[in-house]
Amino acid sequence: MKRLLIGLIKLYRKYISPMKRTKCPYYPTCSTYGLEAIEKHGALKGGALAAWRIMRCNPFSKGGYDPVP
Repeated sequence: MKRLLIGLIKLYRKYISPMKRTKCPYYPTCSTYGLEAIEKHGALKGGALAAWRIMRCNPFSKGGYDPVP
C-alpha cells in the first residue's frame, strides 16, 4: 500500500503538476509533504496527514513552512 501511494504521488508530480497554473503556497510542497509523511508514518497515518494537508491547500490559505510532524 505504501509503494502504491508513493507511486501515485510520483505520477502526479511528473504528469499533472506541471500542467497546473497555481503553485502550492506551502513549503515543502504538498506532494513532497505527502511523500515524507508516508515514508515516515506509513500508508495509513501518512496518507491521512497528506490528505489533511491537501484539504488545507487552497487559494485562501496563508501557506508557509509546514513540516511533517
